[in-house]
Order: sequence, then C-alpha cells, then structure tokens
Amino acid sequence: MAMNDSVNILSSAYLAVEYIDSFLPDNPLQQPFKNAWNYMLDNYTKFQIATWGSLLVHEVSYFLLCVPGFIFQFIPYMQKYKIQQDKPETWEKQWKCFKTLLFNHFFIQLPLICGTYYFTEYFNIPYGWEEMPRWYVLVAQCFGCAVIEDAWHYFLHRLLHHKRIYKYIHKVHHEFVSPFGMQAEYAHPLETLILGTGFFIGIVVFCNHVVLLWAWVICRLMETIDVHSGYDVPLNPLHLVPFYAGARFHDFHHMNFIGNYASTFTWWDRLFGTDSQFIAYQEKEKKKQCITKKKAN
Repeated sequence: MAMNDSVNILSSAYLAVEYIDSFLPDNPLQQPFKNAWNYMLDNYTKFQIATWGSLLVHEVSYFLLCVPGFIFQFIPYMQKYKIQQDKPETWEKQWKCFKTLLFNHFFIQLPLICGTYYFTEYFNIPYGWEEMPRWYVLVAQCFGCAVIEDAWHYFLHRLLHHKRIYKYIHKVHHEFVSPFGMQAEYAHPLETLILGTGFFIGIVVFCNHVVLLWAWVICRLMETIDVHSGYDVPLNPLHLVPFYAGARFHDFHHMNFIGNYASTFTWWDRLFGTDSQFIAYQEKEKKKQCITKKKAN
C-alpha cells in the first residue's frame, strides 16, 4: 500500500512539473544544442563519444569550475569570504596538486572512462536526441545520484579515517589543511577508486541516456569543487539545494580531520552525530563575533 502511495505521489509530481513546463518559454539554447548533438552523432562513433567525449566533459568542466576559486586568491575583496584566512594558497601547493591531478585523471580515471562505451552497450543505453530525457527528469536523476553517492561517501570516507587505514590512503587528501577548488580530486589512487565507486552506483540505477553520464559528472564536479573551494561566498545557488553541506561544512573537516564525513548533504552526519564538533565550533565562533561587536560598539 505504501509503495502504491509513493508511486502515485511521484506520478503526480511528474505531471505537475510537466504541466508547469508547458507554460515556460522555449529555451533559446535548445535548438543550437540539438544541432550540436546531432552533429556529434553524425560524425563520431559511439565509442568515441562515450570515451573521448566523457574525458573532454570531465577535464573541461573540472578546470573551468576551478577558475573562480583560483582567481579569488588574487582579489583582496574576496578574502573576507575565505574560511581559513590565516592559510593562503601557495604556488608550490597548487603546482603539486595539479601534477597529481593529471596523473589521477589520465592513469586512473581514463582507464575507467574507457569502459563507458561497453557499459552503455551492455545496458542498451541510447545516445539519440529523441530519446533524451527532459530537463526536469535529468535534474531528478542527478539528485538521486547525489543521494546515493553521498551515502556511499559518508560510510567509506568515515572508514578511511580509521586509525589503521588513514595514514596509508586518505592522508594524501588531507595534505591540505586549508583546501582549494583544484584539490577536490587530489587523492591517493586507491581513494580515487574507493570513493569514486559511489559516483557510478547512481548511474547504474538511473541511467536511461548517455547525457545523464555527462550531466551527473558536471553536477558532481560542481559540488565537490565548491565544498573544497575554501570560500563561503554569499548568494551561492547551490545553497538552495535542501540539506546542502557547502564549503564551510567540508572546510571544517579538513581543518579538524574528525567529523563532517558526507560529501554533499548534512543528514548522515546529523543522524550519527559526527557533526557535533562542527556545531560546537560554530557556536564558539558566534560567541567570538558577538564579543567583538560589543567591544566595537
């Protein structure tokens, strides 16, 4: 009975969104996107699209999303939004991070990406424009992927912090006490495989078109680069996502090493009480700010 109720609720929600979508103006980017997509299908094989297309989407998205945070370090005005203001970025750390990223991207992630074509063939996942899901279906699927990845990340990340394991694998990622955006995928190769598995589980569950692979890559990179950015910028649109953890939440994890293990949402840490030190830290900071304001007045 409960299952039927859930199905009815989801069907009603889908119809409601579809009804609202019918009143929205036409997307001016849709036709150019359609033309580009069909051009890609006409000129490249499925293997090329799945392999080199996926690599291109990942690399371009990753480094473009890192650009704002990289530029912030040169803008004095933005320093008031830096969370750990006493730990500025250095060229040495950023160069070291960049070299490790290139190794991980091309020697760890690329071999995995090479399996994308065989995955889509095995599950008969379409590439065509006509089979592409509507935007709101993609959004819902990406959210579902994020929920699954977040659960995987919380428990495996917490395990990697176990004292018998930490120094062998996860310690690499924690070389930077004050994180910056490019450091999001700076990790031991084994960690890339272990935590990266959570990314693919949602794809297996939800994927009904190759575009979801790319949409989910972009969403996941947007989230992980944001939480590693080191800057808590106001009017961040990601803060509109329910239960979104954000940069301040994850920055504390790098500063404190204990707690705040989830990647995207706050509910697992809240449920298991692993955000208690973060909450205590926030209360302490609020009291300091109140005392400072009183002295200033």
